[in-house]
Amino acid sequence: MSLLGFRSPDSRRTVRSLPGSGEFAVPRPEPLRRVPPAPGSWPRLLVACANPGCGSGWLQLWRSRSAPVFEGGWSCSRECTSVLVRSAVRRELEGRTPSEAAHRHRVPLGLLMIEQGWITARQLRRALEAQRAAGSGRLGQWLTGIEGVSEQLVTRALSLQWSCPVMALDFHDPDALAPLIPRLFLDAFSALPLRVAGSRLLYLGFEDRLDPVLALAVERVAGLRVESGLVRASLFRPAQERMLGAAFPAVELIEAASEPASAAALVRSVERARPVESRLARVHDCLWLRMWLRPQTGPTPEAGQVQDVICWIGGF
Repeated sequence: MSLLGFRSPDSRRTVRSLPGSGEFAVPRPEPLRRVPPAPGSWPRLLVACANPGCGSGWLQLWRSRSAPVFEGGWSCSRECTSVLVRSAVRRELEGRTPSEAAHRHRVPLGLLMIEQGWITARQLRRALEAQRAAGSGRLGQWLTGIEGVSEQLVTRALSLQWSCPVMALDFHDPDALAPLIPRLFLDAFSALPLRVAGSRLLYLGFEDRLDPVLALAVERVAGLRVESGLVRASLFRPAQERMLGAAFPAVELIEAASEPASAAALVRSVERARPVESRLARVHDCLWLRMWLRPQTGPTPEAGQVQDVICWIGGF
């Protein structure tokens, strides 16, 4: 066995025989994967730079720094960090449109509720007329406000539209969940982390519409599987107010005029913080960079354990 964990090329398959069974071959085992040291460990011996074009050589002893680590790969210099971050920015912006198209359901909410027998055509007509006259508000709010339709029925109808569950607020702990997602995203996209089950599954609640872009970004950054659902409006709003009052990780807001400018700003943040791990994901018109200042031990980080950078890219 070699020092890096790979089987020596001198390994051979062995041939054995058993009485009456003839010969059989024992195949050579597959090469073992090299397991990198834990993030932030020191010294970092025999660790390869994650930049495939690094000119410093594949292996170096006693490197001068143990961080930063970006998306699981360590970079040996600022130049290599720049290569890794620029590649990730290009990946996130590839195929991006100026704004995500609004989701349109195949069956409108009012018709769905009529089909279920939850409202009448007259109730729907009056609610639509009130909505048009006011020029604002969602149909479900008007059905509840002027037609007396129960909020539970409106939420159930929305969950049928989105093919998602209606979620409860049992065991909701804002202080423990606040470090998972930046406050800005929870406020802007009406989202609410509800709880983490089994250390790997995050339940993410929304008021009246799901946001799959945010859910995917949280999965990639937090490393948790996300299940999205709806929460009744009367429960969602006070819970979100409590959530927004919790202690969130420090965040740096950046506005970039171009892709190179955004990449350069993110490189500066990574090099300045020297995180033991960092990950990048796009959330609509923003790039979200999360940096771990020290290793995370549980399913959720502590507020002082991570630092966020949100780079607005809507201008290009």
